[in-house]
Amino acid sequence: MKIEFAERMKDYEEGIFQLLNEKKLAREAKGGKVYNFSVGTPDFEPPKHIVDALVEAAKKPANFKYSLRDIPELSEAVISRYEKRYGVKLTADEIMSVYGSQEGISHIAFTIVNPGDIVLVPDPGYPVFSIGPSLAGANITPYKLYKEKGYLPDLNEIERLYGKTSGNKAKAIMVSYPLNPVCKCAPDSFYEELIAFAKKNDIFIIHDNAYSDIVYDGKTGKSILSFEGAKDVCVEFYSLSKSFNYTGARMSFVVGNKDFIAGFKRFRSQIDYGIFLPVQYGAIAALTGPDECVKEQCMEYEKRRNALCDGLTGIGWKFERSQGTMFAWTAIPDKYGNDDVAFVMDLFEKTGVLCTPGSSFGELGKGHVRFALVLPVSVIEEAVGVIKESGILN
Repeated sequence: MKIEFAERMKDYEEGIFQLLNEKKLAREAKGGKVYNFSVGTPDFEPPKHIVDALVEAAKKPANFKYSLRDIPELSEAVISRYEKRYGVKLTADEIMSVYGSQEGISHIAFTIVNPGDIVLVPDPGYPVFSIGPSLAGANITPYKLYKEKGYLPDLNEIERLYGKTSGNKAKAIMVSYPLNPVCKCAPDSFYEELIAFAKKNDIFIIHDNAYSDIVYDGKTGKSILSFEGAKDVCVEFYSLSKSFNYTGARMSFVVGNKDFIAGFKRFRSQIDYGIFLPVQYGAIAALTGPDECVKEQCMEYEKRRNALCDGLTGIGWKFERSQGTMFAWTAIPDKYGNDDVAFVMDLFEKTGVLCTPGSSFGELGKGHVRFALVLPVSVIEEAVGVIKESGILN
């Protein structure tokens, strides 16, 4: 029998990450050295108190049943974390868990989007910001982010094209700062303007706050919910993956507008039976435990950023310092024009250094590359030396 796949499957073909992984495996099979900066999987271990809480909970057979909901202690832990970390007061009906932000973002649009509704997504931006709403039949409409404007959206232009009186009004806008892949933070004034824009135009904000604990140069990451009026027009994803290296446990939260949360819970009740209870207990330990480990980890990421960005700038490849996230982003050498894929392949063949082409993140990502800061400083310095010796920048 010949399987005829749904039309939507044309949008989900194997991409560059699969090709890069195949190249990596082939080189390693021949004994070649690989410096893998391509995938943002933390190489740090989760803190011991988190692992211990999960393990102890997993020893109890009763915890292997369907959880069906977030246990009250987990909601209280999120409330405590948001008040302590961001100065934001939440209530239990403003909180829900999801199996990681990736899963949550891939389903959240089903709550408010009808087929054909416009959802605004960043370009460059993390791919699931587009893929998620597209599953719900949304009309995916990129808003352009330019280096010259600090990678911030032009809200006046967006209002003209997709605002309440445009005749082509958007239903929702996906936003994320610090933004993967461009590694830029947003000033307080942007959040204030965004909230006012959303209220004026009846456009709902979905904010991914995955990296607010990885912000550099003495600055502190914030939550959009700490700004007045945000709960009226916004929900935010908060993840334990990068802050606490709880990545494989898949533990994130959606917080904010309680009416939206109620609707999203109702939708997910059709496809989900709740987060595994031992994972919830580990999350409680993370949210209520000491913050020193999070701060120390951020400092280590900053050292890696300095080693990579300053090191490559020192050998002739100008790298802007990342402001936040566990990544670094820059334009490719001029001689490659706008062909970031060709550069990535050439770099890998000549050095074993593997990074991600910027075109994976949207049209405006072309001509750029993203490096994940997932290797120790000493290995990063070694990779910089290999790139210098290869002559690829000459």
